[in-house]
Amino acid sequence: MAESVEKLEDGIVRSAEQVSSQIRAAKEAIASVIFGQDRVIENTLVTILSGGHALLIGVPGLAKTKLVETLGVTLGLDAKRIQFTPDLMPSDILGAEVLDESTAGKRSFRFIAGPVFAQLLMADEINRASPRTQSALLQAMQEQHITVAGARHDLPKPFHVLATQNPLEQEGTYPLPEAQLDRFLMEIDVDYPDRDAERRILFETTGADETLARGSMTADALITAQRLIRRLPVGDSVVEAILSLVRAARPGPDSGETGKFIAWGPGPRASQSLMLAVRARALIDGRLAPSVDDVLDLAEPVLKHRMALTFQARAEGRTIPEVIRQLKTRIG
Repeated sequence: MAESVEKLEDGIVRSAEQVSSQIRAAKEAIASVIFGQDRVIENTLVTILSGGHALLIGVPGLAKTKLVETLGVTLGLDAKRIQFTPDLMPSDILGAEVLDESTAGKRSFRFIAGPVFAQLLMADEINRASPRTQSALLQAMQEQHITVAGARHDLPKPFHVLATQNPLEQEGTYPLPEAQLDRFLMEIDVDYPDRDAERRILFETTGADETLARGSMTADALITAQRLIRRLPVGDSVVEAILSLVRAARPGPDSGETGKFIAWGPGPRASQSLMLAVRARALIDGRLAPSVDDVLDLAEPVLKHRMALTFQARAEGRTIPEVIRQLKTRIG
């Protein structure tokens, strides 16, 4: 038995080393096209390696669309893009059944697949669409299949949604319901690049030659990496840090004094998301097990869209990131 366990551990180590080198190559390939967004690239890769979906928040012109296109090429995924608008219908995303007539005159319904049948789907400005259209995407995100006219249609594997939101223009938008926000493993803020990165952008993207994305992985290799992440060991200290942090982000005795600022907090899905995310981050860094530092670094993007502040907290000018930072100080 001991020998079998040792062989299993050796196999995991060898697989982890191989996968880690592939992921680092993919990260470098993405960074050669997307400049000044290292944190965004890493968190997006963490989300995909964890098997989840991400919500990208940023003003226009910060290469969010370019990031998704580059991820598709680099990871070897079939990528598609949907521009969400107020008049977008569920059938525009999922597909529809049409009446077909054969040469023999026999009529039958045929399903025409919509753009949701992709391995990497960019939902651009997702809050522009009506709740009815947003809910059509919800089943796909959670169940990995859709239902049209009572028939089930499985989505390709892997399946990931990277949705974007413009934080400035909110007129005529439909805020995502809490149930759908909870399906996003991370909310990733895309900030302005620093001066050096913007200087590089000027030279690299306005010349005669432009750096193009190159493939570093395949869909099968990505699925292998996702399975491996679920096998990585997690120490008791990391598990306790995840539990303490998520439970403290809810109103109640576990949150202490900070609890009076929290109207509602994350459920167990947040703990699951954080557990997978810290494993994925460790593998990207070439480590075989996550640390408490990983929990602290990933706490904000995993938790902030799963929380709401009380009226008193908002009146005092408090923000969710500020509350999460206070909670993190209690862990380390």
